[in-house]
Amino acid sequence: MRLAPALTRTCAGAVAALLAGGLLSAPTTASAEPQRTPSRDTGLSRHVDPLIGSANGGNTYPGAVRPFGMLSWSPTTTKGDQTDTGAANGYAYDTPRVRGFSLTHVNGAGCAPGAAGDVPIMPIVGDVTSSPTADSSDEVYASDFSHDDETARAGRYTVGLANGATADLTATTRAGVGDFTFPRGRAANLLFRTSNSLNGSEDADIEIDARTRTVTGSVLTGGFCGRRATGNGSNRVSYYRLHFVARFDRAFASVGTWEDDRLMPGATTASGGEGYLTGADRKGRGSGGWVGFDTRRSGDVGMRVGISYTSLDGARRNLAAETTRRSTVDGVARDARRAWDRALSSIEVDGGGADRRTAFYTALYHAYLQPNISNDVDGRYLGSDRRVHRLQRGQRAQYGNFSGWDQYRAHTQLLALLEPQVAGDFAQSLYNLARQNGGVWDRWVHVNGPTHVMTGDPSAPTLAGFHALGVRNFDVDGAYDSLVRQATVPNPAGLSESGCPGQCVGQRPNLAEYLRLHYAPQDDCRCWGGAAETLEDSLADHSLATWGERLGRRGTAARMAERATWWRNTFNPRATPTAGYQQPLDADGSWVTPFDPASDVGFAQGSSATYTWMVPQDVSGLAALMGGRATAAARLDGFFRRPDGSWITGGDPLGYDPTNEPGIHTPWLYNALGQPWKTQETVRAMADLVYGTGPEGLPGNDDLGTMSAWYVFASLGIYPQEPSRAEMLLSSPVFTRATVHRGNGRDVTIRAPRASADHVYVSSMRVDGRRSTRSWLPASVLLRGGTVDVALSTRPDRGFGTAPRDLPVDR
Repeated sequence: MRLAPALTRTCAGAVAALLAGGLLSAPTTASAEPQRTPSRDTGLSRHVDPLIGSANGGNTYPGAVRPFGMLSWSPTTTKGDQTDTGAANGYAYDTPRVRGFSLTHVNGAGCAPGAAGDVPIMPIVGDVTSSPTADSSDEVYASDFSHDDETARAGRYTVGLANGATADLTATTRAGVGDFTFPRGRAANLLFRTSNSLNGSEDADIEIDARTRTVTGSVLTGGFCGRRATGNGSNRVSYYRLHFVARFDRAFASVGTWEDDRLMPGATTASGGEGYLTGADRKGRGSGGWVGFDTRRSGDVGMRVGISYTSLDGARRNLAAETTRRSTVDGVARDARRAWDRALSSIEVDGGGADRRTAFYTALYHAYLQPNISNDVDGRYLGSDRRVHRLQRGQRAQYGNFSGWDQYRAHTQLLALLEPQVAGDFAQSLYNLARQNGGVWDRWVHVNGPTHVMTGDPSAPTLAGFHALGVRNFDVDGAYDSLVRQATVPNPAGLSESGCPGQCVGQRPNLAEYLRLHYAPQDDCRCWGGAAETLEDSLADHSLATWGERLGRRGTAARMAERATWWRNTFNPRATPTAGYQQPLDADGSWVTPFDPASDVGFAQGSSATYTWMVPQDVSGLAALMGGRATAAARLDGFFRRPDGSWITGGDPLGYDPTNEPGIHTPWLYNALGQPWKTQETVRAMADLVYGTGPEGLPGNDDLGTMSAWYVFASLGIYPQEPSRAEMLLSSPVFTRATVHRGNGRDVTIRAPRASADHVYVSSMRVDGRRSTRSWLPASVLLRGGTVDVALSTRPDRGFGTAPRDLPVDR
């Protein structure tokens, strides 16, 4: 996506002490990090560069975080407006000026300024003489820095600021440990900008306790995509309150707070939010506090901070369970590195140069940044109804952050392949949130909050894909029945126009009309584009059909399979004088005109030329409507290449756009069209042209790991045939050997001994020793494990994978 009941203090202290001492187990903590044992001491985290994607609109963040971590401690940079960072998700590589180190982040979301960025903590060298909130242009209480003084590694982030202070940060799952170093003999203060989340806040509070060297507080916020002009409402609403507790290793020399433009030296409490607007409408609003230190003997300040979405006591328990007074940045960072080594060892590769390994393992790292743990160590979490709930029986963790429209196309399949336990808990998490949301499965969940962003019903292909890849540790029947109900029984939310077109609240918008017409009418769809909604819902219905077949729900599967063909109703074979395209229809059955395949009318963040290919579940049917496989392949040639033969890598609405999700599957469509060598060369070309190392190493928004997951699959030489199935389409491996450890004891090994920059084309393949001429891998290889041997050559083999019996099978 382009664009983003508490325990008493006494009881809480006792529980925290037991957790910290190991006398009380916290099983949910273990599920936050992969527990596999690498086949060797891999040290794979050394290949990770968290700065990849921090420029060129990748919207990644470079700070300290664990796999699936709740807390991510990372800088918030500023372009001179405290109410608008100018950098989605807090950090822009080309803006080396920081105004704080925030405790929460979302990887790669669009919809600037992204999401979260809660509680920026800023080291200041000098006295606090005016309200930091009044410093709306970030001239006083911010600092430049040089990238030469910045080090980002998996699990640790360090930077030296131009003001003389240094921040050295690391993280556990729910807590952070930081060292701040100030020049000796200079005034030294840490600001807690409690109200200054990226999107703003409704309310915030802070309390400073000098006796216990503790700062506590919270911020009531949300507002993801709240700045998008939709015309029918906005997301300028709160849906979570983040609580924090920070403990220091030394006494405070001074304290103070502020509210709006009022500075209160010596005060220990403050409150007040900023609102969700920008510029003059928010300027000078907000609250926070600071603590100062005597640096005459030492300028080193150590801090531990824990967070929780349920309560302050929850933050205390999390901090006590995951850190101790003896915790150091070096020690916690070492543990974080080991956690990342375990996670990244899910795929072990041989071959490839240093840059390719850096790009690959950083992509895998980005894929492991979400979903994010949202429950406390005691199993409590904040639901979508903003009430505190407990984990379901058998559930090891509750997860938040689901960019469904993006992730279901690549990321969720990779998650199920590598971390089936996490995938199952994530499925249960989404089901929990749906039940708390009146049965509605929201398409974009931020932490716990339904934000309604984008279009379609991505939960159906997500969970169907999980199930196809063997994930079973969730309420399979309950989730399936819930999704089918939302797809078949109109929900009042589906009639709402609130937030439309980009944030329509209905899971299946205007379902009754959709069921009557067999398409989503452009003039009455309550959605973001009638043709796009029809394509998305057809794919979702297909997912429910294939899942239903596996569950033995033959009647439901048959009904959903028939509905899965409705994408044909918005395909106009005479859309232009020379070719058919997807084209929106009005309720009276007339085509929306004038029509231009380069236009996005009827579509969401893409053109008709892109969306016309969005039928991965029925490529043979699409090819037939286009005039046959050869004609469809010729059209696909023009989608990827200019007349001079050069590759289209974005910027042309009639061609391939590798920067956004609706068409990222299209390079693999050649397999079903009988020309798999073109898939091999196209995937390799796109991976090499638009991905790489350095801050500009991603083609666009990472969208919660989706673009990174695409690169992981492309590097392995496989890609999901369609979101709800386990079969994989073959392209061209870039490593001589890659072993995928599925996390359930099954391994898939892909060997391509001649893989290199010029060996792109598949000439033969063996699966578990048996010759195969198919351009795809059966589900059995992914489910039971196996070995795939791929012979690569420098020239296309126009015989491999081209016979009708070797083509991928639509279902």
